Amino acid sequence: MLLPELSSHLTSHPRTWLITGVAGFIGSNLLECLLGCGQAVVGLDNFATGSKRNLDDVQGKLTAEQWNKFTFIEGDIRDLDTCLSACEGVDIVLHQAALGSVPRSIENPLNTNSVNIDGFVNMLEAVRHKGVSRFVYAASSSTYGDHPGLPKVEDQIGRPLSPYAVTKYVNELYADVFARTYGIEAIGLRYFNVFGPRQDPNGAYAAVIPRWFGNLIASDPCYINGDGETSRDFCFIENTVQANLLAATTQVPEAVNQVYNVAYGQSTTLNELFAVIRDLVASRNPEVAGREPVYREFRQGDVRHSLADISRAERLLGYKPQYSAASGLRETADWYLNHLTP
Repeated sequence: MLLPELSSHLTSHPRTWLITGVAGFIGSNLLECLLGCGQAVVGLDNFATGSKRNLDDVQGKLTAEQWNKFTFIEGDIRDLDTCLSACEGVDIVLHQAALGSVPRSIENPLNTNSVNIDGFVNMLEAVRHKGVSRFVYAASSSTYGDHPGLPKVEDQIGRPLSPYAVTKYVNELYADVFARTYGIEAIGLRYFNVFGPRQDPNGAYAAVIPRWFGNLIASDPCYINGDGETSRDFCFIENTVQANLLAATTQVPEAVNQVYNVAYGQSTTLNELFAVIRDLVASRNPEVAGREPVYREFRQGDVRHSLADISRAERLLGYKPQYSAASGLRETADWYLNHLTP
């Protein structure tokens, strides 16, 4: 649920938005929220990792009048003409399109670089030439790399540990240069392990939370890389949507052309996470109550611990995450149990 003041602002200030990666997990949740607030939205996606099912799910939750304010473009951000066309008449861009996953980037660094850097610069060029008022983009906590400090503070980063992390740091550098050189307004959001409804549980690069929900519901093994004491700051999708819309609409001058951590500000180990997910699934499928994870080797490129300092976002954007990992997991469990249970 959006903060009341943010919902009121959106309803009283209609705009035209562009969401790249609109058929993905985060993009489709942004779409649902914006259309529900009466906004006009252009969506761009090439379905490389997004799914038409996500768009259908959004449509099913909205009125016909709300859905009719959505225009979809099937296209690739690596094509500049497509980016220019998508930005025509747009006020705000929420740039979510990217190839995620550390393991995917290690296996295919060229493709990750092409989408995440070439595509990103294309979007910056389109924003510049089409006069878009603000560009909000998905950055990543992977930018912190091997910096040992906890909690993670925006101005203290280490060396990247994967090609994916390199691309997301380069995004921040390019956004800063375009802001200073061409005067665009850019805000980067360093996501920390976002989860929630519509996150894909399948495929080689699925994130741990949807994968475990899917595996437990299907009675398949759940794997933990390492000893399970690796920790993450898991951030429910509703918190992430709030951060995007606050960044897109802030009128505080010093809040613009910044990078922010987007998280809850609390760490959870993988062992703790597994126990919570297992218990949530067991509430409807009692046969999984005694299940234990299968431990295997640590994964290359992973950091051991991650925890965000969210004070900058709280201070400058008015960010107030409404969902802890536990409350977000309860919401998420309902969605997977309803969508994946045979």
